[in-house]
Amino acid sequence: MKVFPPDVVALDDVSVDLRSGEVHAIVGENGAGKSTLMKILYGIHQPDAGRIRHLGREVRYSGPRDAITAGIGMVHQEILLVDEFTVWENVALGNEPVNVWGRVDRERARRDVAASIEVFELGIDGDALAGDLTVARRQQVEILKLLHRRVDVLILDEPTTVLAPGEVDELFEELDILRKGGRTIVFISHHLDEVLEIADRITVMRKGRLAGEVARGEATQESLARMMVGRNVVFTTERTPVDKGEVVLSVVGVSAEGLDDASLSVSAGEVVGVAGVTGNGQGPFVECIVGLRPTTAGEIGIGGQDVAGVDILDRRRLLSYVPEDRRRAGAAVTSSIAENAIMTHHRLDPTLSTGRLLDRGRMRELTETIRSGFSVVMSSPDAEFGSMSGGNQQKVILGRELSLDTDLVLLDQPTRGMDVGSIEYVHGLVDRLRSEGRAVLMVSADLEELFRVSDRIVVFHRGGIVADLVTTETDITEVGLAMLGGASA
Repeated sequence: MKVFPPDVVALDDVSVDLRSGEVHAIVGENGAGKSTLMKILYGIHQPDAGRIRHLGREVRYSGPRDAITAGIGMVHQEILLVDEFTVWENVALGNEPVNVWGRVDRERARRDVAASIEVFELGIDGDALAGDLTVARRQQVEILKLLHRRVDVLILDEPTTVLAPGEVDELFEELDILRKGGRTIVFISHHLDEVLEIADRITVMRKGRLAGEVARGEATQESLARMMVGRNVVFTTERTPVDKGEVVLSVVGVSAEGLDDASLSVSAGEVVGVAGVTGNGQGPFVECIVGLRPTTAGEIGIGGQDVAGVDILDRRRLLSYVPEDRRRAGAAVTSSIAENAIMTHHRLDPTLSTGRLLDRGRMRELTETIRSGFSVVMSSPDAEFGSMSGGNQQKVILGRELSLDTDLVLLDQPTRGMDVGSIEYVHGLVDRLRSEGRAVLMVSADLEELFRVSDRIVVFHRGGIVADLVTTETDITEVGLAMLGGASA
């Protein structure tokens, strides 16, 4: 049992058992209690009732250090490495061996980490700088940090979110090696297809309670989704036939830091998906359009208007923007939900203010409109934005942005961290935007998602666009190959 003040029941009589040598998946909607349960197991939160038994002994860890010492480790979605350190320095950090004089024995630390890399067959260069590694390699280093400390239970929170298809396969091969070595893997994911591929058993949570537990062979995506949300979930999107209109977004030969000679157009009534391994230019491309990154060459036009030299606020009159990192770029997490809901609106909508003061009544009214229209679970519009689950935070940002009357919508990883029901809802929103004649540019690391909602898919590699493919005339294999630099069109 876990209750957060004043009376939010995050966990209610939840019991789970984890076994050696298995992958145990935990799935559920945003706010179902998955993260709270894992944080209790990892010592970040303390339970208000109930018991935790580890290796036959009742325990209560006061923090992550205690949990790691006991053999329980957790890899969070946010990868935290020191970019200026090598792999072995990052792995040894905080657990460095010392010599007889009490000083850090760097050579011994380097040898010990090299031995761990070999034992766990991770194929990482221990002398490489962390800042030079791909996202997949950085994630491997995070896993290695825990394995090097001899953890037996490894909790992975959404580990495939930023990985390309080939990198997901590589991760699963590594997890299989750890499973066969007797380790316990706790796999938290919203990707039910991945859960069914890797997990031995699956625990489903709903609204802070246990909805059920099934073996992999007894489950399907449809049955798991039904247990999670309490209804049938549609995994395909029936796109409304729409005739493309005039070009809304025109990008011609744009270059910037991290971007080289990119050209693209998006028309009214069209959804263009953007694919690419993280760090290959998608982020700088979107930032150039929004005005967050200066261009060194090329032209950007929105709705027939040249936006060169136009500041961010004036560009926001022309476009809606859901950023990739909702907590750092899309919201002020310590401010209220209502304050976050009116961002940008408060500069564009005169009814939200009376003189120089914000109209609190109108703020609550807009927030309630977003709450009902986007099925947001919140205690109150006055509650802190960060008090909501990640999926509900994303719904508020989506509601805020899609409430703006703009012809261009930029969606950067809009469903990252969302549950299947919320993803289904967002995909329906994208199709609705398309049928309304709005132009949508959508960046996603989930290729199946892009094929579900996009008319075209452009692929970024090493800072440039290497492919522009009609969705109905290509497949995931071709797009995945282009992402890794193996093809161009």
